[in-house]
Parts: sequence; structure tokens; C-alpha cells
Amino acid sequence: MSPEAGGIDVFIGTVRNATKGKPVIRLEFEAYEPMAIAEMGKIAQQTFEKWPLYKVLIHHRTGILEVGEVPVIIAVSAAHRDAAFEACRFIIDTLKQTVPIWKKEIFEDGEVWVAAHP
Repeated sequence: MSPEAGGIDVFIGTVRNATKGKPVIRLEFEAYEPMAIAEMGKIAQQTFEKWPLYKVLIHHRTGILEVGEVPVIIAVSAAHRDAAFEACRFIIDTLKQTVPIWKKEIFEDGEVWVAAHP
């Protein structure tokens, strides 16, 4: 934390128990790790260029995650809350569009890979 920061925004993504009304048993995440880390670094750099920020944290897990577990955490600190909120939203939206992380949803009656980049 920076002493100059007046606002810290945190986004925590959790595994929900249903998709379009269909019960989810668990999720499985896979990534091309070197490229995923590089892309998250680019996203962080873009946020520093767009907003006056102090710190940025982007973390996304891979592997098997059960309902209620946390696959993604984003934290942003800035002097003012508006910059922190806007940057945090930008990061999660951009991560979902550009970072090579793939999600498989497991249901009682099967599984499906979800498009990483809608």
C-alpha cells in the first residue's frame, strides 16, 4: 500500500455455482503461462499510462477450482477512487479479451470449454 493512495479498488472473481441456470460442479483453467504473464504485464503498463496509479496487482490461478474459490484478483491503488475504479474495470475487461487463459466448465452431465475471448 502507498501512503499517498486515497483509494484502493479490489476485484475478486469467484467460481459461481451456475451458468445460464445450469449447475456448475467446478471450473478448470489452463494458460499458456509465459504469454499470460507477459500480457498481464502489458495490461498493468497500459493502466499506468492511462491513469495516475501507485500500484497494480493482477493474479489469475490455473488448475481445478471448486464453487466459491477465487480464480482472479485485481487490486489498484490511486490517489483518488475514480482512477482506481476505472483502472480495475479496464484490467478485468482487458484480461478477459487478451490473456491466453482458457476455462472449462464442468457440469453434472458434461463439460464445455468457454470461449476465452467473446
